[in-house]
Amino acid sequence: MRAVFIGASPATLATVRVLMPRGHEVVIIERDKETIEALAETLDCGILHGDGSRPALLKEADPHSTDFLFCLTNNEQTNIIASLVGRSLGFRRVITRIENPDFEHICLELGLVDIIVPEATVARYLADTMEGRDPLALSAALGGDARMLSFVIGEDDAGPIENLKLPGDSRIVCLYRNDKLVFAETDLELHKGDELVVIGRIDDVDALRERWSRNHAR
Repeated sequence: MRAVFIGASPATLATVRVLMPRGHEVVIIERDKETIEALAETLDCGILHGDGSRPALLKEADPHSTDFLFCLTNNEQTNIIASLVGRSLGFRRVITRIENPDFEHICLELGLVDIIVPEATVARYLADTMEGRDPLALSAALGGDARMLSFVIGEDDAGPIENLKLPGDSRIVCLYRNDKLVFAETDLELHKGDELVVIGRIDDVDALRERWSRNHAR
């Protein structure tokens, strides 16, 4: 597989050092020239010098031959912009790193559904561990071909929950409205801005992402 990383952050370098011995093709985009020169001496991978949020540079990275675009700089605004540009250029899957959880809902509204919030993820893991919960229990319970995703309801999808058409066997688990958990009852009315949690088979994941990306693009 082929992956493009924007930003030579510690997360990028750690991931690249795992991917390369496994035979994956890697390209790193970095704007700092000194960092680029150091990378060239230690990593045998593709390297592009410049601002990874610029369309011209991202085109050089060959979007249509790339499986993943990871936006992992230390600036979340840059990551969000780069993710939107990358998605518009045709990268198959875009992963966005943000530091401030307040941006998570905004990213979902923009159709960026693959979000990494490192500090929040670690904090939840440590808190669950301290309280005796197993953070891996849900993943194990879902099984190998199940996935959970989150999307924000737009104006076109507002209305009775029974009218919401989802691909394949996908099902609505619950939603968050004004940060409050709401279970998916059959008579529930969906509101614009609701954050929907959906469970589906791995084969339906691309269709789910495309559905919400298409709605956002209208």
